[in-house]
Amino acid sequence: MGLTDAPRGMRLHIGIFGRRNVGKSSLLNAITRQDVSIVSDFAGTTTDPVEKPMELLPLGPVLFIDTAGIDDVGVLGELRAKKTTQVFDRTDLGVLVTEAGSWGEYEDGILDEFLERKAPVVVVFNKSDLVSKPAPVKRLQDLKITPVLTAASEGRGVLDFRQALLDAAPPDFIDNPTILGDLVNSGDLAVLVVPIDKEAPRGRLILPQVQSIRDLMDSDAMALVVKERELKNAIDRLKRPPKLVVTDSQAFLKVAADTPPDVPLTSFSILFSRFKGDLTSQVEGTLAVDDLKSGARILIAEACSHHPIAEDIGRVKIPRWLTQYVGGKLNIEHMQGHDFPDDLSRWDLVIHCGACTFNRRAMLGRILRCRQQGVPITNYGLVIAFSLGIFERALQPFPAALEAMRAAQARRAGHAPAEPVTAGLPPDAAVDDLC
Repeated sequence: MGLTDAPRGMRLHIGIFGRRNVGKSSLLNAITRQDVSIVSDFAGTTTDPVEKPMELLPLGPVLFIDTAGIDDVGVLGELRAKKTTQVFDRTDLGVLVTEAGSWGEYEDGILDEFLERKAPVVVVFNKSDLVSKPAPVKRLQDLKITPVLTAASEGRGVLDFRQALLDAAPPDFIDNPTILGDLVNSGDLAVLVVPIDKEAPRGRLILPQVQSIRDLMDSDAMALVVKERELKNAIDRLKRPPKLVVTDSQAFLKVAADTPPDVPLTSFSILFSRFKGDLTSQVEGTLAVDDLKSGARILIAEACSHHPIAEDIGRVKIPRWLTQYVGGKLNIEHMQGHDFPDDLSRWDLVIHCGACTFNRRAMLGRILRCRQQGVPITNYGLVIAFSLGIFERALQPFPAALEAMRAAQARRAGHAPAEPVTAGLPPDAAVDDLC
C-alpha cells in the first residue's frame, strides 16, 4: 500500500471551516492543486463536506475536509450546517477561513469549538488582496495565533498556508500509537487468524488485518497468517510457541480452544479498541452487558457504510450472541458512517465496531460523549468475547485493561468506591482533551 493509498483513518484530518463564500473551496483547490471543490461567486455552493486525501510532505498522508458554511439559512441550510458540525468531531487540525478585516462573533464561535476540543487551529485571512492591511484581532493576539494572509483564487500565500499546517500539526501524528508492535519484540512471531468469508472478498483482506501485518513488519517482528481451521496444525509445527495469537472475533471460540493457555490471545477488534479509541473505557463498558434485561435498548454503531451480508457480524451475529446471553429479546438499532446521536439517553448500551476507517479523535469523541451521558460503550470484539465467556482470556495481552476490569467488577459488587469520569481514559489526558 503506497502512501497515496493510506486509508482515511490513518490520515491527519484537516477540517476547513468558515462563513459561506469566504473562499474555503478556493483555498482547498489551491493547496491540493486540483479543482476538488466547486468554486462560485454564489454563497452556499458547497452543500456537503468535500473530502480530499493527499500527501502533504513532509507531514505525510492527510485528509482535507471542505465544509459548508455554518451561517447557511433555511431548512436546507440547517441540514448543511449539521453536516458541518459533525466534522468538528473528527478534525485533528482545524482551519478557520475568513475574509481579511471581517472577524466577528461567528469566527469566535468556530474558534471556541476548536479550543474546547483542544484541537490546533490555523487562521487564514483570505482575499487579502482586497484589503491594504488587515486590522489586528485582539483575541488572536492574546492566543498568540498569527493569521496567514492568502488570496487563494490567485494562488497567493499558499506556501505560507502549507507551512502553517506543518507547524500546527499535532506532534503525536507522526508518532502514531502502535497496533500490536508493543506486544511483541523484534524477531518474535505473531499468528494472525484470518477467516476467509463473505466479508473478505476474493483477493483481499480486511483493513485491520492488513494494517496489523504492516505494524508487525515495522516492529521487526514476524507474522504467520492462517485460517481458523489451520491454527492448531500451524502451532504444532512451530519449534517454539508464538508470542501472540490474534483472531477475527467471529472465530474466537475455536481459536481459544486451539491456542495453548500460556499463549496470549486477543482479536483484531480489541486491538483496534486500543489503537483507535480507549480500551480501558470500553472494557468497563462491556461489563454493563450483565445489566441487560429483556427489552433493553442497544445501539450498534459502525464507522463504515457497507452492504450487510447474510451473516453480518453487527446485524446478525452479535445480536444473536447477546440475545442468547441475556435470555430475552433486545431492541437493537443500527447506525453507520458519521451519523451518531447527540442524545444517547434512550440506549442502555452502545456497541461500536473497531473504527478502522476513523481517525482516533473521532472515536475518542464518541467514547467521551457516551461517558458524559452515563451510557456504557463497548466494542465488537470485547462484547463477543464477553458473551462467549472468554473475556478475561481475550484481555490477557493487556495487563492494565485486566486490572481495570477487575477493579470495575469490584466496584459493581460494592467493594470499592466509584471512579471519577476520567477513569479509564489515557492517564495524561483530561476528559476535555479527548474530543
